[in-house]
Order: sequence, then structure tokens, then C-alpha cells
Amino acid sequence: MILRKIILFLIASSCLSHIAAAQTAFPSSTSLHPSVVERTHDFSDVVVPITSLKIVPSVKLGITGKPGPSLGIDTNYGTGFCLDARCRFIVTNYHVAMTARARKIKGEKIIHRYFATASDDKGATANPLPNGGVLPFAMSRDLAMFELCDPLPHHHGLTFSLDELEVGQEVDIYGYPKGILNPVRKLTRFPAKFKGPTTSGLLAFDYQLSADQPVRIGGASGGIVVDRETEKIVGILNGTTETVALAVPVQTLVDFVSKVQPFVAQRVFSTINGVSPVSADLYPKFSPAPDYNPKFIPGVAFGLQHRPEETPEVKELRLKAQDLADGMRNYIAVQSYEWGSGEKEPAAEAEYEVRVIDGVQRFREYPEGKKELEEVLWPRLNGFVNSSDDWTKLPKMVGTEFQLKVQQAPDVVVNQQRMKVFQYYASVEDNLCGFRPIVDFGFFTISKSVETACYGEVWTDKETNIVRISEHLELSDKLKAYRGWEESQVVLTYGWLRRVHEPPRLVPLTTFVQSRHKKKEVYWCRGQFTNYQKFGSEVKIIANDVQSPPP
Repeated sequence: MILRKIILFLIASSCLSHIAAAQTAFPSSTSLHPSVVERTHDFSDVVVPITSLKIVPSVKLGITGKPGPSLGIDTNYGTGFCLDARCRFIVTNYHVAMTARARKIKGEKIIHRYFATASDDKGATANPLPNGGVLPFAMSRDLAMFELCDPLPHHHGLTFSLDELEVGQEVDIYGYPKGILNPVRKLTRFPAKFKGPTTSGLLAFDYQLSADQPVRIGGASGGIVVDRETEKIVGILNGTTETVALAVPVQTLVDFVSKVQPFVAQRVFSTINGVSPVSADLYPKFSPAPDYNPKFIPGVAFGLQHRPEETPEVKELRLKAQDLADGMRNYIAVQSYEWGSGEKEPAAEAEYEVRVIDGVQRFREYPEGKKELEEVLWPRLNGFVNSSDDWTKLPKMVGTEFQLKVQQAPDVVVNQQRMKVFQYYASVEDNLCGFRPIVDFGFFTISKSVETACYGEVWTDKETNIVRISEHLELSDKLKAYRGWEESQVVLTYGWLRRVHEPPRLVPLTTFVQSRHKKKEVYWCRGQFTNYQKFGSEVKIIANDVQSPPP
């Protein structure tokens, strides 16, 4: 029997305050578009300067003419811009992030750094830096992203454009260049025109400095290239010559963010690379025929029905699902959690190191937690839902062990990738699907595990490798044991972990749970897996490590 319970928690009190802000759960197709300002004329609330000052020891000739110790200041400059509506994520260039090494942006602490490339990346070349150094990285993926502890107040993101640029199309470049005469950096606009794509995958623009701008464009790297008519971002500035500016295409940014922060990508971009972590099922519920003839008495031998032979595709899915479940019995990863309700921003966040040893899951608070936990600590909220070990139990459910009823639905195309779609169903008697509603009355709690029927969809690539699994609990009968919960569903996504000299492995990428209570509030929990370790070998996931299956 699979012991897998979705935890639903509710504080029963009429005098408690409303739950804090949270983000949308299973948004409609319209809410997938970014909730940012469509047109703006003051880009100072979008583009931000990045500066780092470091005192370095040096040797300097003294008044006696003899060398002596001295202190110098090493200064590095760059530009970044708000990615999301709240401006909690700042995008810049990889070479800016590596040279500036800023700890804060406009006073807000940087808590996570994400890189689209690295020195050992495929296609990396030695690139000169403005300070005279050399930094190896892939120029076509010259991107990095900072996650701030708190959003920048009074800042917001812009809409992005994936439309193909036309030669001669007018754009504006915004950045914080380093001045020659005046050391104070100001947001500066550089008019430009699209010249064409380069052989290295970048975008080239012709630009000119006006007579009233005695500056050089150095320091503006990481700024934005904006279409003059629509004021949508079409590129990320990453280098210049005297007359030509180079920029990373927006599609490269979409691919990067989709891999390192898929939930952010789903909210910011109109289309993302791969499968959305909150994607809805494509077909109506699968309701298989019963194993007995309803005209006869259930359980009587002559009333039993013979289950039809399964198709080769379904048989292959079972084998792949079982291999996926068996392959996740021993590893360590970092799992992030965000809890919220409705269409609000997250009300609580946490990170845990999850250790799976022989299929048993344990947690430690990340990065410095010492105590081993059987469950993730509950957030201090009036209502929430929690995910369990669905990422391994759902593949096991549709595998070879339990022989649930599975059928293949017509193939679909999702974000230009052809997917096979399979549907499954588990009855209450299968004892495989359940959840645990908890009601807290302050002095005592009521908690009882409930078994239900469930159904869902499995999406695979053309080789039948699983990329998404969903589960819907059947709570329509509104039993008292449900404690007012009426809907509950899970979406899991998987991707390839690719390492040099090792075969690729499918690993969980994201988990998303949402439940509705008494036809009112929708509570959700979403999480992401990073930093995999297995058998003592650490794997630091960057943008090019985990990939969605090819179309």
C-alpha cells in the first residue's frame, strides 16, 4: 500500500485574520500573461544600477620615493532590470554577475544567484572584460538572475516580445553607463536600429552617442533593449563596440528562466519552454468500465469481466513509470516550498534538504538545519496545503506493480512539443489515493487520513519518457470526513539531468498542489527541486543541466 497523503490544514476560528498574500493556482489562460505595466515612460522603475566596491591591498610609492603598502578601491559596474511585476528577480549578464559580485541591489539583499552559463559550459570561450581580465563563458547565454530577499519597492517589470525583429526596426537601449567626467551614474537612453542576428546567436544593433552624452556605454551591460513603438523588451544588452551594440535574445531568457525558476517563467512570459508547472489536464475525466457486469451480483464469478489486452504503448508507459519510481529511491536534493491562496503572492516560503534513502523520505531545513524531520514544518498560516512524496508515488501508481486502469488519449502539441497523453483511474478500493485534513481548534486538533478515488493524466515525450503527471482526488460526495475540502489536485513535472560521462536521468523538477475549501478559498503549495546529490556525488543544477525532453 502506498502511504501518500496530501495534508490539508485549517484553523477553525472566526476571529482570526485573513491569510496573507499568495499567488495564483491553476490560472486561466488569460492570467498566464505577465501582470506588469504594458506601457511606461519612466524606465527608472524598471532598470537598476549594479555596483560593487572592494578595498584591495596594493603597493604605492611614498613621499620618500620608497614603495609602501597602500589600499586601493576596485570598482565594478553593471546594469540589471526587474523581471517580474513585484521586482523580486533581477536579470543581468553573467559577466556582470561574476565581476561585480554584488551582495545587494538598491539595499535589498541577494539570496540566490542563477547562471545561464559557466566557465565549463558547452560553447564557452575566453571573453575579455572591461577591467582587462578574461572570463570564459558562452556569449550566447550571457545571462544571470538574482533573487532578492524582498521585492524592490516602487519597481516593476515590463512585457517581453518574442516577435522577430526587422532590419532597421527602431529600438532604445537603457542602462547605467559609467561616466567619463561625472562619476555619478544616471539611467541613459541610447537610440538604435536593428542590424541583424550574429553568427553567435546574438542580436546586433547600430547605435550612436549624441553630442550631449559625454559617456561611454561601458557599465550598461545587463540593460534592456526596448522596441520604440510597443515599449516591450526585445533583448538584453551584453556588449558594445564603438557603433554596434550586442544583445541576448528574449527567447534565450525565456529558456533560462523556464529551467531555473519555472513558476516565475509561467507568470512572466506568455509562452514558456517545456510544460507549465501549473498546466491543466487536456481531456475530461477517465471513467473506466467496472470489472464486473452491473447486471449481475458484484463479486460473483459469472459476473466478472475480462480486462481487455493493453496496447503496446500502455505497456511501455508502465515500464517507464516503474523505472522512474525505482530510480528515485536514493538521492538528496534541495526542495523549495511556497504556500499561498487565491491569486495572491506567496504568504510563506521555506527550503529543505530532502534525503531519500531506500525510498524513505526525511527533511532538514536548508542550508543549516541539523534536526531530521519526517515532514516539512507547517507554515504559520490560517490555512494551507502541503505536498508529500507524490513525485515518486505517482509514477509508481501507474507502473507495473498496481496495474491501475490506463488508456491512451490522442497526442497533443504543447509549446511546440508533441506529447503522448495517458489517462489513469484508481478506485477507493485500490487504497492508493488519500489525503489528511487537519483542523486546529487551538487547544486540540482533529486529523484523520481519508482514502478516496483519484484520476489524472500522464504526459510523455515521443519515447514515452514521463514529463508530467497529474492527480485529482474525487471529493464530490462531500463526506464529513473531508472537513469541508471539495477539490484537490496535484501537478508534477520531470526533466533530464545531464552530466558529463554519465547517462541522463529523469528527475522531478516541480510540484504543485491546490485545494478548495467550502467553495471559497483556494489554497496552494508549489515547490521546485535543485542541487541533486546521489551516492555522495553533488550535482549543482544550472540552466543547462536539467532539460525538458526535446520536441
